Amino acid sequence: MVKQYQDLVVWQKAMAVVTEVYKTTAAFPDNEKFGLTSQMRRAAVSIPSNIAEGQGRMSSGEFKQFLGHARGSLYELETQLLICENMELIESQLAEQLQQQTKEVGRLLNGLLRSLN
Repeated sequence: MVKQYQDLVVWQKAMAVVTEVYKTTAAFPDNEKFGLTSQMRRAAVSIPSNIAEGQGRMSSGEFKQFLGHARGSLYELETQLLICENMELIESQLAEQLQQQTKEVGRLLNGLLRSLN
């Protein structure tokens, strides 16, 4: 039985994604500070934040709603990673590594959502 959101593997993996996104975007050019850097960081932070907020809600319906928000932010981040790769802001190998991390979080989110049905 999960007692705290910190016990959720999906939250733990999402936190690791946040760390990697912050490290990666720190190397972006200054002209992206208010563009992709800001967007990617907000999307990344939103994933574990919504998982945590949802787990703290009083019903599984509310939890599912917040997990849906987390999944939406995850897809947003995946899209932004592709944009960064296309614009050559990050190397293909790093982009692939980050995409693998986001795919794993997505699988875990989907599994958690299925378990709540």
